[in-house]
Amino acid sequence: MSERQKGSRLSAETIRNKGRERLDGIDVLRGLSILFVVLHHTNLHMLFNHLSFEEVLPKQVGKILFWNGANGVVVFFAISGFLITTNSLGRWGSLAKVSLLGFYRLRLARIGPTLLALLCVLSILHLLHAKGFIIARNQTTLVRALLAALTFHVNWLESARGYLPANWDVLWSLSVEEMFYLGFPLLCRTARGPRSMAAILMVFVCAGPLARTVLTHNALWADYGYLSCMDAIALGCLAAMAAHYVAVQRAWIMEVSGAAMMILVLGARPAVRWLQLYRSGLDVTLLALGTSLVLIAIAKRSRSGGRRTATLRWFGRNSYEVYLTHMFVVTWGVQLFVAKGWSIAAAPASYVAMLALAGLLGAAVARWFSEPLNRKLRRELRLRHA
Repeated sequence: MSERQKGSRLSAETIRNKGRERLDGIDVLRGLSILFVVLHHTNLHMLFNHLSFEEVLPKQVGKILFWNGANGVVVFFAISGFLITTNSLGRWGSLAKVSLLGFYRLRLARIGPTLLALLCVLSILHLLHAKGFIIARNQTTLVRALLAALTFHVNWLESARGYLPANWDVLWSLSVEEMFYLGFPLLCRTARGPRSMAAILMVFVCAGPLARTVLTHNALWADYGYLSCMDAIALGCLAAMAAHYVAVQRAWIMEVSGAAMMILVLGARPAVRWLQLYRSGLDVTLLALGTSLVLIAIAKRSRSGGRRTATLRWFGRNSYEVYLTHMFVVTWGVQLFVAKGWSIAAAPASYVAMLALAGLLGAAVARWFSEPLNRKLRRELRLRHA
């Protein structure tokens, strides 16, 4: 066996052993992403009330802080694809051996409890006519919104009827993600080896820019459509396969290259516009590709995070729960800001307070609700099908 083959085999075994462990670098990326999402929604709701801290900041700083929410979701998609594929390889040893029922049960255990609890709370608030939570009668009904959330087509419903209240709107990305994962194990089982699976995933990668620019019926579907977003998930899956099967000698090159791509899209909008990336739909692809390269480097190097990233890692560990619940904090927080008649001078402290409260709410939901139920459901499923 050659040295390269030995290195590849060792790498595959390392990734397999780490498949179910947390990698600090991934939590840092998720933490940054969820901060972008919360800041974006906070600023957007302040703008709805003609208030915004963005006005007193340099233009590019404001764009980076408050207008990267959608990009944050793209990073989430790439991370999701990477983790799902890595965990599948670690759990079953090969994508061809993925258990259909096992895969779906694990997904249900992870997302089901929090999603169902959220829908119950949102339904109650709608029926109580709580400000900011009411679904407009001329748009759709509560039953129709619940159906869309439970069958993962909130994105389609919004593209046809317009935006739902913000606490419902966040479910558009879950619709994209879970629709991809409905087909993922089927693709794994039918693909004839890693190369065939990689080819299938590349179809999604190539379709993404076209779906965002050509194959769309309105601007909202260009952003929220299934194919418009699945290229990021597919790139994450490809990154996990590369980390599993390919020996990478200089991971730092991937890390630096990927970080440069991410920084370009997240922080250099004029350059992205000049390169025609927005018009071609390749800005999302480039961001997802950069994220995927960084993920490969993280998996290969597996460095522990220090104190400087502790807060980001904390947000990242609870990112799913923060994402689903942060709009409660934002909606009521902005309503309080307006009701108190606070000036723009109080905005910075309010933004920070809402970030902190959103993190605490997500962490509380994770610790005392979603994680215990996730563990319980997984134990029951293992015992029932042992």
